[in-house]
Amino acid sequence: MISCSKEKTHGPWNLKDGQEVEVLVGHKYAATDDILTLLPQKKTEPGSIYSFTDREPGYNYKVKARMVAPDVPPQDGPSYWLELVRVISKEKYAGNESFVVELVNNNWGSTLLVRKENGIYNFLTKIELTPATPVITEKLAEIWDRYQDYTEKIRTYKPGDKMPVFKWKSIKASVTHDPANFGKSYIVSGVEFVE
Repeated sequence: MISCSKEKTHGPWNLKDGQEVEVLVGHKYAATDDILTLLPQKKTEPGSIYSFTDREPGYNYKVKARMVAPDVPPQDGPSYWLELVRVISKEKYAGNESFVVELVNNNWGSTLLVRKENGIYNFLTKIELTPATPVITEKLAEIWDRYQDYTEKIRTYKPGDKMPVFKWKSIKASVTHDPANFGKSYIVSGVEFVE
């Protein structure tokens, strides 16, 4: 009998290092349910494609991607990832379904993914957040003010002091694509706080 060694596969799609596949990338940029769809199998998984820096919110893409699984993964980095090879097609999303984005990342302490510049709130520095109502404007202002206070307490922290904690463990926003600024703005219709 002859035994063949099976080549190692990676990730939920069991891809080999260097294997190229076609993937659908949805319009929900940075959403909690931002998923990738492997073609033609139509298997879905949450995730992103490394080096897809030109991805615009509000567009569905079909792309060619390559599995990268280095022998020695980067320190504090993933052991494998999908890397963009090329965009095959790009199509504007025509619906108006809402979806959820997280405004706070708690992976390495509380990091607010929103910045305020010149009175405008930006999500991940790429997407303007347009409040749907005055109440949403007030909530975004409260988030920003509390975060400024939290970061000041972190900056001035001294050993022996009580460790500062951001007020909310999670902040989620319900958003839709903004037709007036499509691909560059989300309309925020709801904000949910978890303490």
